[in-house]
Amino acid sequence: MNPELPRRSSRLADEEARRLVLVATLSVEATRRRPVEEDPSEFRLAFQRDRDRVLHSRAFRRLKHKTQVFVPHVGDHPRTRLTHTLEVGQLARTIARALGLNEDLAEAVAMGHDLGHTAFGHTGETVLNNILHGENPEVSLPPEVVAEVGAFKHNYQSLRVVDLLEHRYPKPGLNLTDQVREGILKHTSWKVDYPFPLPNREGLYLDRPCHLEGQAVAVADEIAQQTHDLEDGLRAGSVRLEAVEELAVARRVIDEIGPGYHDERKSWQRQNTLIRGVIRLFVSDVIETSAERIAGFLERHGITNHAAFAARSREVSQTTVWFSSRTEELFTELKAFIYGRIINESRVNRQDWRARKVVTALFRAFWREPVVLPPYVLMRARDELDLLYLRDLPLDRVAATVAARYHVSPGFVRLITDHIAGMSDRFALEEYEFLESPSPDQQI
Repeated sequence: MNPELPRRSSRLADEEARRLVLVATLSVEATRRRPVEEDPSEFRLAFQRDRDRVLHSRAFRRLKHKTQVFVPHVGDHPRTRLTHTLEVGQLARTIARALGLNEDLAEAVAMGHDLGHTAFGHTGETVLNNILHGENPEVSLPPEVVAEVGAFKHNYQSLRVVDLLEHRYPKPGLNLTDQVREGILKHTSWKVDYPFPLPNREGLYLDRPCHLEGQAVAVADEIAQQTHDLEDGLRAGSVRLEAVEELAVARRVIDEIGPGYHDERKSWQRQNTLIRGVIRLFVSDVIETSAERIAGFLERHGITNHAAFAARSREVSQTTVWFSSRTEELFTELKAFIYGRIINESRVNRQDWRARKVVTALFRAFWREPVVLPPYVLMRARDELDLLYLRDLPLDRVAATVAARYHVSPGFVRLITDHIAGMSDRFALEEYEFLESPSPDQQI
C-alpha cells in the first residue's frame, strides 16, 4: 500500500492549512457546544462531518417537496427548496475555492441554510410570522401569549432545526460546529435582539459580521435565487425573453457574448446562454471584488499571517464577500424585475393565496383542538413544557385542560409553529384536506 494513503484527518488538516489562504476558517478551529457523541472519524474534518450530518437529516430530505416559487408537483423542472440548496452549494464552493476559503465550511452552511423554511415558499413564512404577532384575525391568540411567543423567520428556524428539532443522536439536534451554525443563521438578515427562541445563542457572534465562508453562502444564495427564479419564470411563460434582454445586466452579457448571441435562431438556446452569462457575471464580480476587499483589509491592518487575521477577523465588513457597487445596481434591477414580473405573477399569486389559506387553517385547527395534533407533538408538549398528555386524559377533562394549560402557553404555540414549519407542501395539503374537507376515502 502506498505509505501516503489513506489520508487521515491529521494529514488532511495539515494539507488544508497549507492550501487555504490566511483569511480562511480552518477546520482545527471548529468549536461545538457538545463533544461529538461518537468516536471522531479519522477520515473527515469537522466541517465535512457537519455537511454529512445535514445531508442525512430528515429536514434536508423534506426540502425536495417544498416550493421555491413555482409549485413542484405541477411539473418536473421548477426548482424546489432542495434543488435551490444544491445550487447555492455549488456557487458557494466556487466562490470559496477562488478566494482560497474553506469549501467544506461553505458547503456545510449552504446545505443547512434553508432547513427551517416553510412549505409554500416565503408565503408560509409570512403567514406564521403574522399569526405569532397576533395579526391574523382567523387565529385569535391571547395577547399575553403574543407578547411572549416571539416571531418567525426561516434562518432562525433553520438554526432551531439543527440545534433542537432533529433527532438522530442521544441528545436533541445535530450538534453542528458553531461556525456552521453561525453561517446558517447569517445567510440572510439577522438582529442581535430578534424575538425568537433560539435554543443556544453561544458561539453565534450575533453582534458581529459572519465569517467569510458564511458571506460566500449569503451572496451565493442571492445569485442562485434570482437567476433560477428568472429561468423558471421564462420556462413557465411568466415573462418573455425579449423583455429580459432589455435589462441592463442582460445587455451587458449580450454585449460580451457578441453577435453570436443574436445569430442563434433557437430562443431556448439564447435563453440558456443568457442565464449562464448572468450567473458568470455575478459570480466573477463577487470573486474579483471580494479579493480586492480582502487584500485591502489585510494591508490596512498589516496582517501577514493567519493568527493575526484571526485576532481581527470580526472587524471585517458583512459585505466583504459581495458585489461591486456597479454590479449590485444590475442585481437590484434584476431582482425588482423578477418580483414584478414573476413573483407577482397571477399563477404565483394564486398559489400564495392557497398557501395562506392552508397554513392559517392548519394553525387554527391545531390551536383550537390540540387533540388533532400527531402524538409526537403532544409528547413534546408533555416532555418539554410539562403539559398533561391529552391522550391520557378522560375525554371530559380535555377541553378544560386545553383552556387552562395549553392556551396560556407560548411554548405550545411555538410547538405548533415548529410542526407546521417542518411540513412539506404535499404533507400540508394532505393535512388540510383531511381536516377541512373530509371524505370516506381518506386514510387516517
